[in-house]
Amino acid sequence: MSQEISQGRGWRIVLIVSLAFNLAVAGAIGGWVLRHGIGPHGRDAPHSARLANLGGPLTHALNAGGRAAIAARLRAQSAAHEARRAALREGFDALLGDLRAEPFDPARVAARLEAQRAQVAGRFEAGHAALVAHLAQLSAPERAAYADRLEEQVSRWRHHDGHHRRGTP
Repeated sequence: MSQEISQGRGWRIVLIVSLAFNLAVAGAIGGWVLRHGIGPHGRDAPHSARLANLGGPLTHALNAGGRAAIAARLRAQSAAHEARRAALREGFDALLGDLRAEPFDPARVAARLEAQRAQVAGRFEAGHAALVAHLAQLSAPERAAYADRLEEQVSRWRHHDGHHRRGTP
């Protein structure tokens, strides 16, 4: 009986470590993209171009001026952004310690991961708020043009996804 409990705990530890590793890899990739950019201009691309590459159809549908306005709005919040980045770095360092600790405390690791998720969610929320503020400043025809571009982006993304799925129309 105690061996079954030990094996169950072992698998839980393996799964938590695997989740932590996957989050670390995703964070490293996301950080690299934010720092270096993607596409032909890479790091030399303006921040608004990198924003468009990361924001999915909502930011791809913006015109260059819209991307620049949102990037400027986000840059104006750089102190909050730097605080989130510092908290993520500190949380990641603490997570590494927690992963190496004996005895292993899954609840502590779960709390660290939740705190990191909240920090990342804060960045997304700032981006959403900047987008909404930008859209609120557009005229009705400008918003309609944005909606047309967004519809085209979503259609393109759906079409692209359809090529990779088997058994779906």
